[in-house]
Amino acid sequence: MDHQIVPIAGAGLAIMIAASVFARRTGVAAPLLLVALGIGASYLPSTPAIHIEPEIILAGVLPPLLYTSAVKLPVLDVRRNFGLIAWLSIVMVIVSALVIGALVHAAFPSISFALAVALGAVVSPTDAVAATAIGHRVGLPPRLMTVLEGESLVNDASALVVLRTAVTALAVTTHFKLGHTILDFAWAVVGAILIGGIIGYLTVVLRQRLDDPVLNTTISFAVPFLAYFPAEEAGASGVLAVVIAGLLTGALGNRRFSARDRQTQSTTWTTISFILESGVFLAMGYELPELVNDARAETTLGEITVLVLLVVGLLIALRFLGLAWPALQSHFGPNNRHEQAHAQLDQFEERLESLEPSTQREENRVAWARKRLARGRADADFEEREPITARGLLVLAWAGMRGVVTVAAAQTIPAGTPHRATVVLAAFIVALITLVMFGISLPAVIARMRFRPETAEDKRDAVQELMRQIGEAAIDAVGPLDEQTVDGEPLDPDVARTLKDRIVPRLVSGSQQLRETKPDTREQMSVVQRRYLDAMREALATERSVGAYSSETYRQVQGFLDTVERFSPA
Repeated sequence: MDHQIVPIAGAGLAIMIAASVFARRTGVAAPLLLVALGIGASYLPSTPAIHIEPEIILAGVLPPLLYTSAVKLPVLDVRRNFGLIAWLSIVMVIVSALVIGALVHAAFPSISFALAVALGAVVSPTDAVAATAIGHRVGLPPRLMTVLEGESLVNDASALVVLRTAVTALAVTTHFKLGHTILDFAWAVVGAILIGGIIGYLTVVLRQRLDDPVLNTTISFAVPFLAYFPAEEAGASGVLAVVIAGLLTGALGNRRFSARDRQTQSTTWTTISFILESGVFLAMGYELPELVNDARAETTLGEITVLVLLVVGLLIALRFLGLAWPALQSHFGPNNRHEQAHAQLDQFEERLESLEPSTQREENRVAWARKRLARGRADADFEEREPITARGLLVLAWAGMRGVVTVAAAQTIPAGTPHRATVVLAAFIVALITLVMFGISLPAVIARMRFRPETAEDKRDAVQELMRQIGEAAIDAVGPLDEQTVDGEPLDPDVARTLKDRIVPRLVSGSQQLRETKPDTREQMSVVQRRYLDAMREALATERSVGAYSSETYRQVQGFLDTVERFSPA
């Protein structure tokens, strides 16, 4: 078997690439295509049997997958949608796992309650990849896509915490000890937040001080595992620690990493995510025939069918019921909530204006309060500008596809567990059914909702306004161009004249023409341009903390500044 690993891996990569290209051109879901190709490959003559150990999936595949998603998710969006994200990804995941566990155990007494809860845990997290791909294509509002992405990330972690608790109970006894289980769950969450936060912060500080893309990339590779293994050794949730480390890295990296490091990290982790996600579905398809045979030795085809239909029906019912609560809150809540929010903010501003700070400490506190006020106004404007309506909640309810985490997590149930093959097969079929059913129908559902997309002109205006704002802030911080000096010497008049009309907002033009200037003035131009660029980055970070613009606007402006940095001489 060992001598066949390299050709098998090479063939697998070739199949993944071909399937991805075919899926993009035809619209067929890539996971379904990979599963079909994996099944076909398993029937080829002389193909070896492949058994992937659960520990490899749990410790080698899931941490990088979750880290990739966490790094990309803007903290601003998570904060603004935290209530709905937490409801769907924590409360509903726990409720779904317990309800499915109880009903599956009641319908199939041979499946222990702990194993049934494990099944509920692995099928409860949704996968946003297919839903957001469809949403981008047919015009789903950005806020709904944010909720889907945030839910998918957090519910992966919470589902795996529930799975870990169920598997622990499964190893000890077939019955839960409620008090002990609650304490285990609480420490799994708290310990993961502490360890993930520490690892995320320390690795960001280390990478910030290193000016070596190879070392930075190497550390980036190690972060999910540096967070996962210590958390697991401490009895906390390794996967949740990975998510926390990823969120912190993404948030701090916007300010502390160079443009080159951010670009390298994005490309690297997108590639890793593609390989791992594709590999999981391909491997599952390859193992499916043998898994079916193992399951048929434990139960009958009719029982597996009933089990799958029961779980799918419960998932659909629970998701719609879970989103009915936010819908009722929205419908029966106060009609003037926006006016109330603005009135409260106005009162807060009046109290701030009446204050007369007499010490530096009081001035700092007032400045902090003004920043909180600005953020509060931005949040209130955001809620008024992009509300989640009943139509949006219906789309969220219908975007209940299960994906790679369900398939991967099911395989982490310990080998030798009675009825393991039945439960793993059921979870896999549930994921396929939801991918096909919701994936095919979701575009039509979104189209029927008739959402009004943001126009290209509105997006462009927002980017230009933010650029103007941070440009003015940079000039206020650094000072007018005519007053700049380099090493105590005033600027060459040609340098000042060349840069004056290009620093803000056309730094790209300035950097492109920088190489065409005289060598004796190039250094001055580079130093001054970098000075303003750094000030603009600081202003952008301040504006991002307030959140007056959308995450996409911040992303575009940061990309603009990154382009300037990459093309500017050192």
